[in-house]
Amino acid sequence: MRLNAFTDFGLRVLTRLAGDPGNSMSTRDLADEFKVSQHHLNKVVTSLSRAGYIVTRRGRGGGIRLARPATDIRIGDVVRDLEAGVALVECFRADGGKCTLAQHCRLIAPLRDARASFLEELNRSTLDDCAYRPGPPSPRG
Repeated sequence: MRLNAFTDFGLRVLTRLAGDPGNSMSTRDLADEFKVSQHHLNKVVTSLSRAGYIVTRRGRGGGIRLARPATDIRIGDVVRDLEAGVALVECFRADGGKCTLAQHCRLIAPLRDARASFLEELNRSTLDDCAYRPGPPSPRG
């Protein structure tokens, strides 16, 4: 599976906020740190806010922060929410797509099961497990 850039940026925002939960951060600072478009990051932040993962506050002293403890946020749930509306394959689209094999396709069930397993595996990790904490790099595993 491949996550889209929107989901990638969303996970970056959340892991960064989880690494410093006591502080609010601006989208400008995060966009500069991640070297991405602030406009695009604003869309990601809006989606994360609507999904209840972060709270936003405008103005002086404002910014974004986690809406609940990082230990209560499951990575698979975040991916599911951010990837909602993105079909794994064309026949999974809400309108059914244009696949001419859909009526007799034997790939639909295995692909659906694989996606469910992927999200289930991601849900074994919390945001706290994946928090970005500056310091020496941790071993990849």
